[in-house]
Amino acid sequence: MTTHFGSTQAWPRLRVDDWTETRDTLHMWTQIIGKVRLAHAPLLNHWWQVTLYVSPRGLTTGAIPHRGGLVDLELDFAAHRLRLRSSDGGERLVGLSSRPVADFYDETMAALRGLGIETTIDARPNEVDPATPFAEDHHHSTYDPDAAHLFWRQLVHADRALGEFRSHFVGKVSPVHFFWGAMDLACTRFSGRAAPEHPGGAPNCGDWVMVEGYSRELSSAGFWPGGGEEGAFYSYAYPEPEGFADHPVGPDAAYYSAENRQFLLPYEAVAAAEEPDRTVARFLHDTYRAAADLGGWDRERLEDDPHRWPQHRSGPGRQSRSPEGGTALPAP
Repeated sequence: MTTHFGSTQAWPRLRVDDWTETRDTLHMWTQIIGKVRLAHAPLLNHWWQVTLYVSPRGLTTGAIPHRGGLVDLELDFAAHRLRLRSSDGGERLVGLSSRPVADFYDETMAALRGLGIETTIDARPNEVDPATPFAEDHHHSTYDPDAAHLFWRQLVHADRALGEFRSHFVGKVSPVHFFWGAMDLACTRFSGRAAPEHPGGAPNCGDWVMVEGYSRELSSAGFWPGGGEEGAFYSYAYPEPEGFADHPVGPDAAYYSAENRQFLLPYEAVAAAEEPDRTVARFLHDTYRAAADLGGWDRERLEDDPHRWPQHRSGPGRQSRSPEGGTALPAP
């Protein structure tokens, strides 16, 4: 197994306590635009059709089908605006600033109508309690543009790390995508076997939603703005195999949270590490192996080396290394 580590940029620092109010407002905004995608996109397994993606400017829905065309919505954390575009050339902009969620919701829905996109969504947030309807939410009203930009930069680094990790798996694996229900960036690997029915229990979210999300045996990892002073990387298995919680994983800062039923690696430990990319890779590979080995996954069939065609690569001879310090190979 080889891994390419190419980041030379410092991982940005952002204490959760310093931007909680902005985070909670932004959470509601991502739910609104995510529900627009949900309203128009056909169902994909595990709700993959509703997620957002990290973009060079922020978070985007990607292309959403609408009648005979496409539309997309992007939260731009560089210019601080929501950009709505349609394939017929139309565009609308909604400013990102400190104002109630109710105002953002009204203006966003009006912008969609202005593009000729009639949309009806379940206008209440999911996986939070209380679930104040968007049109009535005057409590969440804080937007710190600097904090939002720093969070997006955290997501950029997390997206890179998870994308590299994803490349080692040739079985069924999700994209690296942002779930607006829990506000986390995730990548999920599947063994290929069915899972026991999930009991549900997420606040203001039907149990049937979780049944679909967890219908197959999986190992999921990601990043969310919680679980540590500056957020945390996480990894869990469903169903959780016996001995998972006690399985040794690295780096030293990683631990199993009985409350969350998952391994956590505080973001601040990653950002302070000499080699942050390698630190995250160690955590992701170790926790996946715990799930796969204890769960009896067919790892030989499901995994491969992403640098398996070195003889066909050209360009500068950058080096790839495994998290365990394995043999170097030319990188793309």
